[in-house]
Amino acid sequence: QNMDSTLHYIHNDSDLSTNSSFSPEEERKSKVQDVVPQALLDQYLSMTDPSRAQTVDTEIAKHCAYSLPGVALTLGRQNWHCLKDTYETLASDMQWKVRRTLAFSIHELAVILGDQLTAGDLVPVFNGFLKDLDEVRIGVLKHLHDFLKLLHVDKRREYLYQLQEFLVTDNSRNWRFRAELAEQLILLLDLYSARDIYDYLRPIAFTLCADKISSVRWISYKLVSEMVKKLYMASTSTLVVDLMNELVEQFCRCHKWSGRQTFVFICQ
Repeated sequence: QNMDSTLHYIHNDSDLSTNSSFSPEEERKSKVQDVVPQALLDQYLSMTDPSRAQTVDTEIAKHCAYSLPGVALTLGRQNWHCLKDTYETLASDMQWKVRRTLAFSIHELAVILGDQLTAGDLVPVFNGFLKDLDEVRIGVLKHLHDFLKLLHVDKRREYLYQLQEFLVTDNSRNWRFRAELAEQLILLLDLYSARDIYDYLRPIAFTLCADKISSVRWISYKLVSEMVKKLYMASTSTLVVDLMNELVEQFCRCHKWSGRQTFVFICQ
């Protein structure tokens, strides 16, 4: 708070749209802080230069991505403007290992930056990771609950429409992806209303209950049972009745023994 005014630079909404019009001198000032020696930060930021990564060390960008949450924590959220461009550069790196590293830590970075910066700077990157390769998507999937719980309720609801996309993977044999989805959905039940659970999470849960892999099905049985509890505790009792009726129709009266067995396991 007591930084020299010439060293102090904070992005506001207008800065986000006019960032590209900065002169080199203004650009340099925007990355100045007094938490660590400036030369040390400049050295770190320069490591993400694509030409440097190609000629010096192809792994250097991955190491930078791995260290970035620690650097952000050290500098503090008031100095996020020093790292914002570097983070976006790494998030669009051509190497999927670099993007994967950021995907696994984006929820930690969100805690460091707080609500406003997360909504403005991290959500677009998060959305990009959701459409990336499975190796990158698994990073955001494993910490989906951790990230979504930090968002505003309205923003969080927007992701209900995208949860279905996690059922589709580059390799259908990637059953661990679906198992992780079921685990995350159990946690997500606390973040959404009974109506949202019934409308959006229920169809995914029923699909997972019929998965070809037993490990996925076992987790899904727990998911459905937790869903029944959640809807039962809600004020609108009709939803839990509808859910139970669907369980009876789809599994209890199934012409396949495996479907009837699924009903028994859910009841158990």
